[in-house]
Amino acid sequence: MTTVRLPLFPLNSALFPGLVLPLNVFEERYRAMMRDLLKTPEDESRRFAVVAVRDGHEVAPSSPGLPDQTALPDRGPAAGFGEAPLKAFHDVGCVADAATIRERADGTFEVLATGTTRVKLLSVDASGPFLTAELQELPEDPGDEAGALAEGVLRAFRQYQKRLAGARERSLTTGADLPDDPSVVSYLVAAAMMLDTPTKQRLLQAPDTASRLRDELRLLRAETAIIRSLPSLPASDLTRGPTSLN
Repeated sequence: MTTVRLPLFPLNSALFPGLVLPLNVFEERYRAMMRDLLKTPEDESRRFAVVAVRDGHEVAPSSPGLPDQTALPDRGPAAGFGEAPLKAFHDVGCVADAATIRERADGTFEVLATGTTRVKLLSVDASGPFLTAELQELPEDPGDEAGALAEGVLRAFRQYQKRLAGARERSLTTGADLPDDPSVVSYLVAAAMMLDTPTKQRLLQAPDTASRLRDELRLLRAETAIIRSLPSLPASDLTRGPTSLN
């Protein structure tokens, strides 16, 4: 079992391997994380782990409330995640490799990272200026019939794209625009579909590529049927979702 300890960056959404993650970092705990990552030599990976926050938990620092309006908000590394942060996060996340970390004049950061490897969250440490976690790297097993399933998912995904855009005559993308590796297909489609965080999380932690693709095929067919039955609904209304405060 391969384990690693990395800084932990909770979000309101799931990150998938191979997907680009832009971040606007303004909270002090995450600024401290970026300052620490900048100490890593440029020729080495600046890695941190991204996990999705479970429903019902905050992402921003907690604020004073009734009945004591004078109470100060908790601004520590685990602010908003309760006394047991491990319970506030989903069990499976993704390692992110920060290609760019740029500090602005006001001390905030602009970060561009890419998801690399799925990991299982084993423990969370809140003793420092930012959260760190012990993580177990998860292999990506292909499962049965992943290749054939990927072809079916790509066909269904093109139909889904067309319905979202209101197109009827042609696909928005050609075969050359989409990957043929089943695991890459499964991650791309999972990230691109307009799904809630629990559903995306379910796809992220699928036991193998084939299982993820089967789930995506069901979802694509169901979502496309729903969009087809609502032809007058603008795509923007179908894609609204919560915005991360991180």
